[in-house]
Amino acid sequence: MVAQTYTVAFEGIDARMVEVQCAVTPGMPAFSVVGLPDKAVSEARDRLRAALSAMSIALPNRRITINLSPADLPKEGSHFDLPIALALLAALDILPREEIENTVSLGELSLDGTLVPVIGALPAAMAAAEEERTLVCPRACGPEAAWAGETPVIAAENLGALVAHFTGQKAIAASAPGEVTGTAYTRDFREVKGQERAKRALEIAAAGRHHVLLVGPPGSGKSMLAARLPGILPALSPAEALETSMIHSLAGLLREGGISRERPFCEPHHTASMAAIVGGGKGAKPGQISLAHNGVLFLDEFPEFSRQVLETLRQPIETGHVVVARANAHVRYPCRFLLVAAANPCRCGHMSDPARACARVPLCGAEYMGRISGPLMDRFDLRIEVPPVSYRDLDLPDAGEGSAEVAARVAAARQVQAARFAEAEGVRVNADAEGALLEAVATPDSAGKEMLAKAAERFGLTARGYHRVLRVARTIADLDGSAAVGRIHVAEALSFRLSASETA
Repeated sequence: MVAQTYTVAFEGIDARMVEVQCAVTPGMPAFSVVGLPDKAVSEARDRLRAALSAMSIALPNRRITINLSPADLPKEGSHFDLPIALALLAALDILPREEIENTVSLGELSLDGTLVPVIGALPAAMAAAEEERTLVCPRACGPEAAWAGETPVIAAENLGALVAHFTGQKAIAASAPGEVTGTAYTRDFREVKGQERAKRALEIAAAGRHHVLLVGPPGSGKSMLAARLPGILPALSPAEALETSMIHSLAGLLREGGISRERPFCEPHHTASMAAIVGGGKGAKPGQISLAHNGVLFLDEFPEFSRQVLETLRQPIETGHVVVARANAHVRYPCRFLLVAAANPCRCGHMSDPARACARVPLCGAEYMGRISGPLMDRFDLRIEVPPVSYRDLDLPDAGEGSAEVAARVAAARQVQAARFAEAEGVRVNADAEGALLEAVATPDSAGKEMLAKAAERFGLTARGYHRVLRVARTIADLDGSAAVGRIHVAEALSFRLSASETA
């Protein structure tokens, strides 16, 4: 008696199909799982035995063999419990083999037969849709998996409910997608006193997804500004929400199957390890840069991060993805994020204040900022000096624009870019444009070209720096509603690029 069903093994955000075969043959009673299972998969037989016993189902006195194919693909995780159970019940003729063969399932079994939620339901549903199969999962995973929208999702409370469903005793209704959750941002730009130049820089950064470095003394408002950046970013598009949610699903961050349209905001501490930032550990899980995909990655106390961690950011910033290579795993995660870094000008933080600066000024500033390598510094499109705010200014009433007004301009600029790059694969905002496409959309007028050429020669702009100025100038023009990039746009882009040159 042989039966089969399907499940998935995760390679990054990709779910690779795995065939679960079950054979019940004559021989000495035994229960074995083959096909490179890890410890959690091998222990499935004990959980399954107890769960079937709780349902008053006795295993036959025969040899039971579970094969996970392809056999050379490592199988990890407790989500193999449910497909193994379904394949075994089909092999015992308790469940119809044809229907079970047309399912993709995942879920962990409790000893009483209850199905425990597992991570990765959304990527598994996407894989099931591609194979035109039904997804079977624990009830708690149903709303998340239903977001795939192209395959029926059968979500059950326990194994007994699935037996009743497949034998026609009591059908389980297909799951509906969870709610779209939102966050009401209470942090408003209007609360920030002064710092108009920094606000302008963050507006440009939000409009074109440009990376920002904020340099200023303690208490000048760097963290306060960064915390208000999500409030001016447009909501995730449906495609972006699905991409981001697939990563969060693998990390177990989706709550009650809800998918958020708000952009992620990740702010790891400067003591975080390289595996926590880039990804890795057991199973090569996604790191903070991938969890911030389509959102903001805020690194406070930037020079305090490990030099090794900082240098690993260079390649993901350029390519928009990271490859986590380990001895037993080699996976790729998307990571198109907006990097906001904040730093004090020196270790004591008061280099610009003669009354409070240490005796090693200006050498201490050069040494402290020297922890940021030249190639990494070159990847920041906007470098802003954030001056201290006088305590007298704190008593002034709220003034200037709030987040709502800024967000409206950012959304309008993003819409212009969406239309501009509608036919360009993999390009959504100005920061993604490169090569001939960048030249076609961001080449300035003659006056702008002349200014940019002089600045490049005088300040020694690299080729990367030159192109990043063009991208920023294009974004500034979009915010102004200008179809062409003019001299004024190039001038502002250069001012942000070179404003912190003395600290670079």
